[in-house]
Amino acid sequence: MASGLVEALWALSPLRAVWLALDAAFLLSLLLQLAPPRLLPECLLFQDLIRYGKTKLTEPARPAAYRAFDVPKRYFSHFYVISVLWNGFLLGCLSQAVFLGVPFPNWLHGLLRALGAAQAQGGELVLSAFLVLLFLWLHSWRRLFECFYVSVFSDAVIHIVQYCFGLGYYVLVGLTVLSQVPMDGRTVYVIGKNPLMQARWFHILGMMMFIWSSVHQYKCHVILGNLRRNKAGVVIHCNHRIPFGDWFECVSSPNYFAELMIYISMAVTFGFYNLTWWLVVIYVFGSQALSAFLSHKFYQSKFVSYPKHRKAFLPFLF
Repeated sequence: MASGLVEALWALSPLRAVWLALDAAFLLSLLLQLAPPRLLPECLLFQDLIRYGKTKLTEPARPAAYRAFDVPKRYFSHFYVISVLWNGFLLGCLSQAVFLGVPFPNWLHGLLRALGAAQAQGGELVLSAFLVLLFLWLHSWRRLFECFYVSVFSDAVIHIVQYCFGLGYYVLVGLTVLSQVPMDGRTVYVIGKNPLMQARWFHILGMMMFIWSSVHQYKCHVILGNLRRNKAGVVIHCNHRIPFGDWFECVSSPNYFAELMIYISMAVTFGFYNLTWWLVVIYVFGSQALSAFLSHKFYQSKFVSYPKHRKAFLPFLF
């Protein structure tokens, strides 16, 4: 097992290199935030790049030069528009390839090869990649719905670098899924005549985990949205209040924890052993843990009565 992992890391494709770099960047950022302030010099630009939304409010007055790069946080919806369109397109290409035998377009196949997609036969079940891409697409549809009809955005902002990164992220993650499809040239390699015959126990487990995590994330977003609405559902303010209910009883940012669980459910759907996707999971852990930690500190500083038993991100641990 260990030797296989070492060999896989040595065979570092451009795609894995990108995810490994993102893993290192966000885990390092998290560690820097966890370190005692006296040990590290304050860097306003670094803080401005890792914070968004309510956590920017805890910073000192930001220079006008920094504020010039702000865009509204409500632009989060753009991420999911891109994901629905792009990953829907990739899902359509994969569906035609799997069920109708239509080869990938030349440009898409060339892009996957440039990213380091292996020409493998039988190493990865094509049904796994199909389900993961489907989960990603459905997840994006739900988050887009929530942005329009559930969440209540204030005048909070994000940095334009974060905005551009978010747009590119969902393009990259869809290509990552598609690069795991076993290929024979431009044609998808399918074991057996019917891809549905590849169904395994981990596909069922991954699907159950995906649904469970998605339901809880939706509930948490409803709770947050209702904090700014009256009983009739009308938005009455954009202030921050202490959320209660569901996973909020354990952690400050259960929506971030649910996001991690959604990506872990996809790793399970891949059969547990897909190294490339685990690199994606590590990135999601680092980025969501960082945001959750900053949110936790915000709540603690704003509310004297904030529940002391709540952790920031992982129930009972962190």
